[in-house]
Amino acid sequence: MTVEFNLRPATTRDLEQLVKIENICFTSDLLSRRSFQRFLRPGTHDMLVAEIDNAGKTRLIGYVLALYRTGTSLARLYSIAILPEYQGQGIAQQLVLAIEQAGRERQCAYMRLEVNVNNEAAIKTYNKLRYQLIDEIEQYYDDGSNALRMEKRIYATRLKQGKATPYYQQTTDFTCGPASLMMALKTLQPGYDMQRREELQIWREATTIFMTSGHGGCSPYGLALSAWQRGLKVTLHINQTGVPFIDGVRNPDKKAVIELVHQDFLQRIQNTDINIVTDSIKADEMMKTLRSGHVILALISTWRLNNNKTPHWVYVTGADDDFVYINDPDTTDGPWQSETDYMLVPINVREFVKMASFGQSRLRALLVLDVKPRSRRKLSQSKVQIG
Repeated sequence: MTVEFNLRPATTRDLEQLVKIENICFTSDLLSRRSFQRFLRPGTHDMLVAEIDNAGKTRLIGYVLALYRTGTSLARLYSIAILPEYQGQGIAQQLVLAIEQAGRERQCAYMRLEVNVNNEAAIKTYNKLRYQLIDEIEQYYDDGSNALRMEKRIYATRLKQGKATPYYQQTTDFTCGPASLMMALKTLQPGYDMQRREELQIWREATTIFMTSGHGGCSPYGLALSAWQRGLKVTLHINQTGVPFIDGVRNPDKKAVIELVHQDFLQRIQNTDINIVTDSIKADEMMKTLRSGHVILALISTWRLNNNKTPHWVYVTGADDDFVYINDPDTTDGPWQSETDYMLVPINVREFVKMASFGQSRLRALLVLDVKPRSRRKLSQSKVQIG
């Protein structure tokens, strides 16, 4: 028997019924009342409910919730629940299609989700809706069950997704550069072991020591040296010749240390074959480089992601006419986020061009990496191109 129901955005009046549905449908990994209260307010999410007319009174029989990461073109189907007596009647499929439309209206390119490997009915629904398996996550749920990570392109545009790449989550607030470089190394050298000890070692090698506050960040020159020392062919595209990250430092002693570290990086680079290309890196030049198919690390500002003016390194996994895809090692944007929200993240090209500069001086830096041919691993003078 087909059930007639109405789909609409959830409102604060739905709170009690939503909590009841959650408690009936799940025994673990439940959304709390407080979480529902947050999701019933406007924000970077959409929640839709399915309701029926029950003897003149409306009753909720299910809901679906999608989350969006600010500054990206990625949607995540975070939760879906339908009362047991209404399951198996196509309601879940209609809820998913409706939340996909909500994602399209926010110009999202992909909808991603996690589903319990034991939930055969849900997996069957997602397969029917053309979701593709992209990964399996061990012990993802509270009960120890694995999860399947699935994905569907929902935005109608010519789109070529970046290829699957290794992912490493930074373990400190200040090691985005090492984490990004480790992902690049794992891609180019499959036998490379991504470990925390290595993450911290790269940071020690590449850091500026000081920042405006807290620990120092990785200099483009320092990160280039770390990549070269690990056997990679390195080209650094940078739009300035000054000392990176020094604009926001007021303490003269700190400035002196940063300048000294920078000069040391430059001197050591002279004894390598690292190629430094100093140019304006305009938008079209940047996109040409990003679409080249090379392994690339990019310096961005996190302002458009989380409203923090912080320099941040990401691993660019690919680019096409519409989107740049990144692996972002920093997963601290929100308590409901998972690795799904940080792997192969599609970002609108125009948005990424704005994002890929830092500070008042609008510093741009791209590290282009490749495997170094064995015959060229001997030291030679650095090639510097000024244009």
